[in-house]
Amino acid sequence: MKEILKIDALKTSFKTETGRINAVDGVSLSLKKGAVLGLVGESGCGKSVTALSIMRLLPQPFGRIESGSILFDGKDLATLPSSEMFKIRGRRIAMIFQEPMTALNPVHRVGNQIAEVFRLHFNEMSKKEIKNKSIELLEKVGIPAPEKRFREYPHQISGGMRQRVMIAMALAGKPDILIADEPTTALDVTIQAQILRLIKELQHEYGMSVIFITHDPGVIAMTCDDVAVMYAGRIAENAPVDKLFSEPRHPYTKGILSSIPRLSNKRKTRLPIIEGMVPPLDNLPKGCRFRNRCPDAEDACIEEPDVREIAENHRVSCFAV
Repeated sequence: MKEILKIDALKTSFKTETGRINAVDGVSLSLKKGAVLGLVGESGCGKSVTALSIMRLLPQPFGRIESGSILFDGKDLATLPSSEMFKIRGRRIAMIFQEPMTALNPVHRVGNQIAEVFRLHFNEMSKKEIKNKSIELLEKVGIPAPEKRFREYPHQISGGMRQRVMIAMALAGKPDILIADEPTTALDVTIQAQILRLIKELQHEYGMSVIFITHDPGVIAMTCDDVAVMYAGRIAENAPVDKLFSEPRHPYTKGILSSIPRLSNKRKTRLPIIEGMVPPLDNLPKGCRFRNRCPDAEDACIEEPDVREIAENHRVSCFAV
């Protein structure tokens, strides 16, 4: 399957009081056309920063891409002039942000925020066409009484509806790539399932490629074709979803998957956990970044392991494999 996006040795840093730290440190990934790539890992491992690097939306002046490439449609997004990136962002590559209440502007009506995408990228459309298209999108993402919602403010609609509005905004330009950054985190389980099903249906309808960011392995299993497990700014394991769940090889991946509740578990027993915490990026352990939490750590782990291919499309960064 053809690649639509290829990230190679991406390094993204932030300025802090203790100096510059790499939140993404040498990440290499590829996204196939029409496929869903999952990015999974604990909070603070670099998933969202990877997405913001692709979109070139890093907070300024503190965040910047230090090195590496992000190839899309023959162009390197990491070095693309801002004027060219403006034409791609929201039109060719769109993003659903983690918290819709903060991503949506509270002082603008829902309809105006969707219409803005059309005004920015489709200058030839009339006001009437933009309004009709915006209402059509609200209906497509499952919002009842779309004409009424078009005139409402974000605080007047539920969390699930706000997330659907974000999806409508992302789909307005019919993008080639959709980045969904934990789009179900603040929603209850029933609404989560509806949003996931909606994204999957729209992905098939529009033929989009999707990068799905989450900390929930269950969401990955439900939505993704390929998975990359991130830890402390680097890729620990990368494989097709069925291979990763049936044959996880990195100790961190095994720890994540073993913590999933199962019906076969005895009642009132503690779930397995990964001991310890993700280390701060300004105080990483020497060598393998997972070494201080790893049950399989050995002397060789004092050095940083390279990512190597252990089977077709299955790559792991671990000496014990």
